[in-house]
Amino acid sequence: MIPFLDLQAINAAQRGELLAAFERVLDSGWYVLGQEVQAFEREYAAWCGAAHAVGVANGLEALSLVLRAWDIGAGDEVIVPSNTYIATWLAATHVGATPVPVEPEERSFNIDPARIEAAITPRTRALLPVHLYGRPAEMAPILEIARRHGLKVLEDGAQAHGATYRGQRLGALGDATAWSFYPGKNLGALGDGGAITTDDAALAERLRTLRNYGSQRKYHNEVIGFNSRLDELQAALLRVKLPQLQAGNVQRSAIAQQYLAGLAGLPGLVLPDAPLAAGCSSAWHLFVVRHAQRDRLAAALPAAGVGTVIHYPVAPHLQPAYAPLGRLAGSLPISERLHAEVLSLPIGPTQTAAQTQAVIDAVGCAVRALAESSSHAAQPA
Repeated sequence: MIPFLDLQAINAAQRGELLAAFERVLDSGWYVLGQEVQAFEREYAAWCGAAHAVGVANGLEALSLVLRAWDIGAGDEVIVPSNTYIATWLAATHVGATPVPVEPEERSFNIDPARIEAAITPRTRALLPVHLYGRPAEMAPILEIARRHGLKVLEDGAQAHGATYRGQRLGALGDATAWSFYPGKNLGALGDGGAITTDDAALAERLRTLRNYGSQRKYHNEVIGFNSRLDELQAALLRVKLPQLQAGNVQRSAIAQQYLAGLAGLPGLVLPDAPLAAGCSSAWHLFVVRHAQRDRLAAALPAAGVGTVIHYPVAPHLQPAYAPLGRLAGSLPISERLHAEVLSLPIGPTQTAAQTQAVIDAVGCAVRALAESSSHAAQPA
């Protein structure tokens, strides 16, 4: 069986260093907001090319805390992609704002900048582009629109650690970037974790206050805050993993290129082939194909020893949680089509070329069988 993502193998490669980091934290006697968090924040900010990094509990709270720090709340609107994981929408909802969805550019899966301006109203306060599947969103026009309308830009980088846009790593293009260190991410902890990177010193200071009960000094609370702190152990483990992130991304890119070559030309299979501009690169967090008979394709692959995942089967506006927004089926057709067709193939830093070829062979066999079945079904009796 070729797993979708082999976390055991990924962590085994650095087992000794991870255990040493654990022992360092255990022996320190300091487990919350100590030297490990401070060191990781410095190292991750430098890696992203940002002036500041603030460690928080998880990726969702990284998003929502930034919106709170900007005093976005009830009566405000935040423009979000219609095609994304629901956490992007939840961040706006958690602060009392309304998520306003904008359809993606179909080939890249990311929010279409050409559609954003039509969604802006007097209540709009921020744009929240997502670098979905590791591919950078088209930030130049997004930033230009935001500046022209006086809006904040919060990037969701949860799937894009190490991706570049016009020669610059993500992390300091917009006003802030939110990150997740969920175990399956390119930079994954051994539990939940998150961070915000920014060049705005005042924002970083406010976030440090908000994450720690609204306190800068113990037992003195300046504002109503939250308990959302990246803990010392996860910070120490992330410090071990950060130096290997780029090498892992290089391996992911090699797998993606092997897929693109090996899966080209298969009937009905749509590859992630939208070209990237000069100086732009994907982190290849996921390799996502499309097929009109996605569910049949997904059902066929486990029997061939290939693990897959659907990212994501239900569009946010069709989730029961967002029924009150009144967005009915058919209201966001591009996103709905993508959610009905996408399938993620195995990709990860420990996956070998032989395993990737086995996936290619299995997908090719399954796709050809579906095409043949459809051809027979279309023939007159």
